[in-house]
Amino acid sequence: MQTKLTLRLEDELIEKAKILARQRGKSVSKLVSEYFKFITSKELKSEEDLPPVVKSLYGSLANSKSKESDYKKYLEGKYL
Repeated sequence: MQTKLTLRLEDELIEKAKILARQRGKSVSKLVSEYFKFITSKELKSEEDLPPVVKSLYGSLANSKSKESDYKKYLEGKYL
């Protein structure tokens, strides 16, 4: 079963993800899915074990300045 997931990301990161996905012939959803599968697998021993594409995304939201209230305003503007 697949379920829709909404993520809050910086615009610049989204654009980079779209470019990367296009270069690899995949969707952004597929890239995210592969990343989640990888980081939740028992095979992950350290950050050094990450494939290059996953390593490039690893920790990308650590310094994010996004706030939940900003996201709620965005969704209200988009859907209401």
